[in-house]
Amino acid sequence: MDALDAQQQAARTWFEALRDRICAEFEAIEREAGSDAGFTYIPWERTDVSGEPGGGGVRGQLTGRVFEKVGVNVSTVGGRFSPEFAPSIPGAEEDPRFFATGISLVAHMANPHVPAVHMNTRFLTTTRRWFGGGADLNPAIPYPEDTADFHAVLKRACDRHDPEHYPRFAKWAEDYFWLPHRGVARGVGGIFYDRLEGEFDANFAFTREVGEAFLAAFPPLVRRRMGLPFDGADLDRLLEFRGRYVEFNLLYDRGTLFGLKTGGNVDAILMSLPPLARWR
Repeated sequence: MDALDAQQQAARTWFEALRDRICAEFEAIEREAGSDAGFTYIPWERTDVSGEPGGGGVRGQLTGRVFEKVGVNVSTVGGRFSPEFAPSIPGAEEDPRFFATGISLVAHMANPHVPAVHMNTRFLTTTRRWFGGGADLNPAIPYPEDTADFHAVLKRACDRHDPEHYPRFAKWAEDYFWLPHRGVARGVGGIFYDRLEGEFDANFAFTREVGEAFLAAFPPLVRRRMGLPFDGADLDRLLEFRGRYVEFNLLYDRGTLFGLKTGGNVDAILMSLPPLARWR
């Protein structure tokens, strides 16, 4: 992979710093629950379709008392898209060279009252440059106040940059995180955006804001619900909900497809899958 330019390096540095802060906060929650569970970090390297080194990343995974399974991954990859995949990526139709760096997080919780969550932000370069990402809440047992609080933090983050961001990106999440074969949503939404290109500084500032909003929104919800009692019926509800989550990620998720089509680390790509799920 070629040397990074200033924009690419700035994005990579931010995603790695955000990873460290999120992992520290999740480990703090585990300690509050009386657990000494910590993240295990596994580096990986990628070989491009040309056979040349193509970057890599670090998988961070924790299995604890509160977080049944959480992955926080950062990857920085580059090289060439395959001829079959290149036409589907903006700016790669004629020149298949690309660069991508980003953070991807999925947390599956041990207590059915604590919502699962997904967050991802990324920077891609072809002959064009853009940011994408978002965050969405996925409760097996929804609480309206949790949904409202999560969305309120994201809305404030969006409003600091453009009053049109939240309505547009919340609707985008509503449409994107949808299982058409079942006619149900994956969760209770959040925001989703992609191909945010043009002014690098403004778009990078917004992407950083999304990361900060996630840190402000999700840990309070975990602390609010992690001590609630639950029973077998609650666990059944959790496991069936997770089945829907698996279906979305394997059938429709763009990040899963992008990772597999670009030779990413399979364990890192599929870290979004829960440790247990159920289909009746």
